[in-house]
Amino acid sequence: MKQDYHQLLQPDIMSSVSGLSLISRVIVDGYLSGFNRSRRVGPGLEFSQYRGYEPGDDMRLLDWKMLARSGRYYIKQAELDTHISVKFILDASKSMLHTEGGLSKMEHARVLVAALADLAQRQGDAVGLYALNDNKISSLAPAIHKQHLNRFFYELLQIKCEGKWPENLATFDKLHNRGNKELLFFITDLYEDASELTEMVKSLKTSRNEVVVFHIMGKRELEFDYSGYVIFEDLETGNKLKVDTKDAKSTYLNALSTELKMIREFLLSNDIDYHLFDLSEHIAQALQVFLKKRSRIL
Repeated sequence: MKQDYHQLLQPDIMSSVSGLSLISRVIVDGYLSGFNRSRRVGPGLEFSQYRGYEPGDDMRLLDWKMLARSGRYYIKQAELDTHISVKFILDASKSMLHTEGGLSKMEHARVLVAALADLAQRQGDAVGLYALNDNKISSLAPAIHKQHLNRFFYELLQIKCEGKWPENLATFDKLHNRGNKELLFFITDLYEDASELTEMVKSLKTSRNEVVVFHIMGKRELEFDYSGYVIFEDLETGNKLKVDTKDAKSTYLNALSTELKMIREFLLSNDIDYHLFDLSEHIAQALQVFLKKRSRIL
């Protein structure tokens, strides 16, 4: 019987590397069960041809017999070169602490990213992690080996949501390599003063990469599921506002609909994938997005 990962979303499980690894494994195994693995040949399996050595290639793939015969370096070319770099960029501003049903946006983001990284690692991809706010920028360069995934989970758990999104766009240069094929995921609630987040995402897109935005919102945020007078607090500024939800609901929902439409159209017009997720949705949907975008970039 398949295990429902929602049962594992407990503080004592989600706060450890082993627990996060267990949750991601349950999600990915559940998603992959019933599907045939795609035919893929990688290092150590049967190869179809040789190609000349290039700086940065894995030295373990050198064919020493060909070197002895020809005096030149050749790499055993796999039938399909399916290894890419997958980078996860997390919005670590304080608004990501918004909580519904006992789960914050950042906790949801951790589980989401852990499952995606697990799936990517199984594909032989290098995974990297970046978390940003105006107090700190954390980074873990992409790598492939199994031990790296545990380090990835550890760094994921160390992310603290503080302050706002950073204003200095120059700091974003390290987030991607414009000359390489990369798959970039930006996980955020898109809480912005002007357009600092959407403009940053636009700057990430190149002709050689794929960029995906996962917009995380709570179901109550999306439906304005409140009644009576409610005091709303801006987590990033501390400002509070008392609202008569009956009078405000239609105005809020209309404004939200307009804003989401503008965001989607802006990103899609710049060839950036956009997906809206609420905290109750199954993470398997994100895995489908990953595999679709991954196949596009290869």
